Amino acid sequence: MRIREMHERLPRGLREAVDEFSRHLAVVESRSEHTVRAYTGDVVSLLDHAAYEGRSGVAELDITLLRGWLAARMGSGAARTSQARRAAAARAFTGWAHRTGRAPTDPGTQLATPRAHRGLPTVLRADQAATLVTTSPSQGQTSERDDPKEHAEGRGRAAGSVLELRDRAVLELLYATGVRVSELCDLDRSDVDHARQVVRVFGKGAKERAVPFGHPARRALDDWLRRGRPELVARGSRDALFLGVKGGRLQPTVVRRIVAGAARAAGLPHTRPHDLRHSAATHLLDGGADLRAVQELLGHSSLASTQIYTHVSTERLRTAFNQAHPRA
Repeated sequence: MRIREMHERLPRGLREAVDEFSRHLAVVESRSEHTVRAYTGDVVSLLDHAAYEGRSGVAELDITLLRGWLAARMGSGAARTSQARRAAAARAFTGWAHRTGRAPTDPGTQLATPRAHRGLPTVLRADQAATLVTTSPSQGQTSERDDPKEHAEGRGRAAGSVLELRDRAVLELLYATGVRVSELCDLDRSDVDHARQVVRVFGKGAKERAVPFGHPARRALDDWLRRGRPELVARGSRDALFLGVKGGRLQPTVVRRIVAGAARAAGLPHTRPHDLRHSAATHLLDGGADLRAVQELLGHSSLASTQIYTHVSTERLRTAFNQAHPRA
């Protein structure tokens, strides 16, 4: 059953509680749209389970019910990473309910997080990354210009060169800064300091950070802003740095197609925007950058999140040793 259908059939008290919790995540905690959507869906699922068990109010949630819900989800084949997120969403909800007086206790404090296996991230070699960001995604047949609707409107061919300028700037900036795809799409022209070659980024929790970028990214941005963006500007463009074919703010799904198309055209394995983020971080550390500096550039709240890239560098060194050392 879909989340919307679950939401509509919830008892009124539970439905109002999850709606208020969702607003709290978005407005008070400034969580990302993706996090709000994921946590809200998880809590709706939890409350649907609670209603099935005969609970009609948030105050009736207890640890037995929380564990039963997680066990039911695990039985349906949920991945451990999904289970970890569901547990986090449940704890956030019960904690909020207790703090706001909707529940006398917080059963979520007793809920353990299923430990998710965390493998090493996918990282391109430096030469592969350089090839990808200088390859036209149009050769991979995944750009917006291949949208049948655009061809029907007669805009696909005319917009081709403009989109190539945009796509090149997108690829260069993703790799140069290591920003998340959502952060890239949220950038405005006013966030780019061309003189200092720094971009202002608003990350998770609306935390602001300044991230430098190099000369190739600067040139690509200049070309896009001078010769590309003016061709796509429309009433809804506002100050968005990157635009879609209809003039609106560029969407993450399009950025994923741009990256995948460039990788395909370059003869590389399937690549996501986050893989460019992983690659940028690893290459910085390989080049001698300080771990704390990389943490700040990536916008990680915890150094533990950044340390995964030291493992990547160590693994690459071990592979090189095994291939080259006569006594390996």
